[in-house]
Amino acid sequence: MELTGIVNSLEYKSILVTGAAGFLAKIFVEKVLRVQPNVKKLYLLLRAADAESATQRLHKEVIGKEVFRVLREKCGASLDSFIADKVTAVAGDIACDNLGIEASDLREEMWKEIDIIVNLAATTNFDERYDVSLGVNAMGAKYVLSFAKRCVKLQMLLHVSTAYVAGEQAGLIMEKPFRMGETLNGTPGLDIEEELKLVEEKMKELRALGAPKSAETFAMKELGINRARFYGWPNTYVFTKSLGEMLIGQSRGNLPLVIIRPTIITSTYREPFPGWVEGMRTIDSLGVGYGKGRITCFLGDPESIIDVIPGDMVVNAMIVAMVAHANQHGEFIYQVGSSVRNPAKFTLFQDYGYQFFSKNPCIDKDGKPIKVGKVAVFSTMDSFHKYMAIRYMLPLKALQLLNIVSCQYFQSLYSNLSRKINFVMRLVELYRPYLFFRGVFDDLNLEKLRIAIKDNGEEENKFCFDTKCIDWDDYFLNIHLPGLIRYVFK
Repeated sequence: MELTGIVNSLEYKSILVTGAAGFLAKIFVEKVLRVQPNVKKLYLLLRAADAESATQRLHKEVIGKEVFRVLREKCGASLDSFIADKVTAVAGDIACDNLGIEASDLREEMWKEIDIIVNLAATTNFDERYDVSLGVNAMGAKYVLSFAKRCVKLQMLLHVSTAYVAGEQAGLIMEKPFRMGETLNGTPGLDIEEELKLVEEKMKELRALGAPKSAETFAMKELGINRARFYGWPNTYVFTKSLGEMLIGQSRGNLPLVIIRPTIITSTYREPFPGWVEGMRTIDSLGVGYGKGRITCFLGDPESIIDVIPGDMVVNAMIVAMVAHANQHGEFIYQVGSSVRNPAKFTLFQDYGYQFFSKNPCIDKDGKPIKVGKVAVFSTMDSFHKYMAIRYMLPLKALQLLNIVSCQYFQSLYSNLSRKINFVMRLVELYRPYLFFRGVFDDLNLEKLRIAIKDNGEEENKFCFDTKCIDWDDYFLNIHLPGLIRYVFK
């Protein structure tokens, strides 16, 4: 594979970005505008009632964010006119036909102009309502593909998934596509249409019973988790992302398709500046809970590898793959992570948290610094339950029964302790598959991209996605955790 002129390849291109208000999408949009000001047009799909609302969201939730600081400084007073010329806010909804774009003239323009589609829209909650997760992560991917097929000059559909569609596999996990109906545990009968019918029937049942909104949400979340686990996936998020991959893989025809599977995405490593992060990334929930004194113990395998990847490296890999496979009629899978080239063990994260928050304590509601201690880590669920029972002087049976389903029962028995304990137990329940994860993600395809770009030193540096260059001690103590404090804790 020969790969040169990445920046030039973006010149005069029209690109549709779905999920444009998301963390990764902002990094992508900023990067394209900064390195290639001669991009023709970025169409940013935003959930909104109309064009005016979409434009307001664009300026408030995308361009107005800190990640655009460098571009803002570069453009100065001309930023607004530059954005007006290069960016079009599109009111729509990925979970609808034609992406919910009601303005017919804009739809026609997009079908004529778009060269590349980057699908970043997703709901990433592990225990999202099943109807919502199916609508966005699975059917949304199908609607994006249908829209792509109407774009007369389309060169590429790039779909961002997650490496954890692999479920809880151990060993070397290959970069291979999913096929329709394939399940992780071999259970037959997976049919997306049947899953949609199941949701519809459950909703009819709940409405017939007059169930309140809270009960409906609870039932939909439970349905999603149960269906995911029935077929071998640990949660609703990764299950529905797998279904999305199946749908576009089956129906793409000869459309060039790249599927990017990032691992756990963290703050920017280098661009547009180090440490920018937005919202709670997966492992940050643990860091925040620990820094605020809410977590004093946790569960995990000290020898397991936590595969993390900075957001800007994911975006660099996306852009390089996008350029490399434009107009190539195939399906290409890229797992973007660090577990093969530069693995970081679970034990390191314990040390980082203690080192950082000991020197940079959070402040409690009374204005006093919160002291943190070493976290007790338990390598089995039984040892964790025993510790929690002893610490809070509770019947062991209550803790052994505690899971997402029994939280309400537990709260009624132990209301004075429920908030603190449920916080820890909920994190344990949701993140357990990743804290005992025994797989590493093969990145041979990504290595081929690295080799292809290596001959061009300037662009290799501009679009770096080689995790071997990361010193994890420096990254977490001097970049990621300070960024978390600055941009999330504020």
